[in-house]
Amino acid sequence: MPDVLVAGAGPTGLLTAFELERAGLDVLVLERDARPTTQSKALGLQPRSVEVLADRGLLAAIEPHVQAKLPAGHFSGLPIDYTDLPTRFPYQLGVEQVHVAAAIEARLRTPVLRDAAVTTVTQDDDGVTVTAGGRTHRAEWLVAADGGHSTVRTLLGAAFPGSPARISLVVADLTLSAKPAGLAEAWTLPSSGSGYLLPLSGGRFRTIVFGEEQQRLGRDEPVTLDELQRALTAAHGPEIEVGEVRWASRFGDAARQLERYRHGRVLFAGDAAHVHLPVGGQGLNLGLQDAANLGWKLAATVRGTAPDGLLDSYHDERHPIAARVLVSTRAQAVLGVPDPDAAAVREVVTGLLAVPEARRALASELSGLGVSYPGVSGRAEVPAAPDGRAMLIGAALPGGWADRVEPRSGAEPRLVRPDGYVVWSGGPGLEDALLRWFGRPEAGLPAHAFTADTACATA
Repeated sequence: MPDVLVAGAGPTGLLTAFELERAGLDVLVLERDARPTTQSKALGLQPRSVEVLADRGLLAAIEPHVQAKLPAGHFSGLPIDYTDLPTRFPYQLGVEQVHVAAAIEARLRTPVLRDAAVTTVTQDDDGVTVTAGGRTHRAEWLVAADGGHSTVRTLLGAAFPGSPARISLVVADLTLSAKPAGLAEAWTLPSSGSGYLLPLSGGRFRTIVFGEEQQRLGRDEPVTLDELQRALTAAHGPEIEVGEVRWASRFGDAARQLERYRHGRVLFAGDAAHVHLPVGGQGLNLGLQDAANLGWKLAATVRGTAPDGLLDSYHDERHPIAARVLVSTRAQAVLGVPDPDAAAVREVVTGLLAVPEARRALASELSGLGVSYPGVSGRAEVPAAPDGRAMLIGAALPGGWADRVEPRSGAEPRLVRPDGYVVWSGGPGLEDALLRWFGRPEAGLPAHAFTADTACATA
């Protein structure tokens, strides 16, 4: 029996499984689709997510698929410079989400179970029972990372309040039979107008359209080649010709968030916990950060070493971050509306972003580098321990924590959580910080529970 079931094999679910496996747990990922998706989906990794993937040795497999290193993010199409951010990755990586997911999945010890759509979820004091693909699975915990239309969320009746969509957009991957010279020949920051085109691999292009026709059509109406042709002709003139539509979907600017990320032995992450306008890669990056925050806390809970309240701190820390992203994406939706009043607001915001302090503050937020939590003093850009332990750098480790904390040499004393955040920076208070985040020394499994074999198997 696995320790944890994960519903959903998108980047959030896969990274959660990776975090749990490298901490020595047995994990089974359940995915409703029979085969890995070929849809490009999200197209950007923000700097903080690049740090997380690099620190875990996952970035190398993604880099061959990177099409651009963009030195700026954007706020509803307004460029936000990243070049002076405090990181070794002061840029966005332009890469299709499908390659991010594939790189993480390739590192899992247990293969994803596909064609396994979740149909029932029941839980008791000892664990969770899930029916998926006609088979029954049992584990101590379930992580629901099954997307914005989460089946697990629906089955549990979890409240998902927020605002409904006001505008309708279409996203599509397509080929072009003809196009004006110079159009969509390199990765650039998106504009605020309908019909933006971006070149993908394999001769495909990504477009987003949101004209009057998209507002009239219902959410369940199929996206047709003719609809996309009309929208792109309006944006780029008669010389553009759509060849084939590879994938298309309608979406809106609905903004919703779970009231609680934990429901008994079920924890929610990624789009299953929060949905918003997919602008600037915020959804993909928000989900990856959920996974990095949740993984080590759930692993400690399963192993019996977690101090009181550690698992609930996942909600306490991540819920406010997602709530802020929802505010940001709702504001960006307003700025993108083709309306004179919205244009006036956009002009004012553009002027404000000419102020260096304002631009730097927004860059910190969009990049994910500005994320902080109570009791955390910053990020430590050091490779994560291969077995999911915390790290004590440049100081002597008190006895009893060797199963949870890896000592490392260094000139700057720091205690670093497994998700890369610093919770002690020298001076008094080291043992208090160890107790707060990693539990009492005698709690849980003995120190030999972590072995070289475990580290190698999950690295």
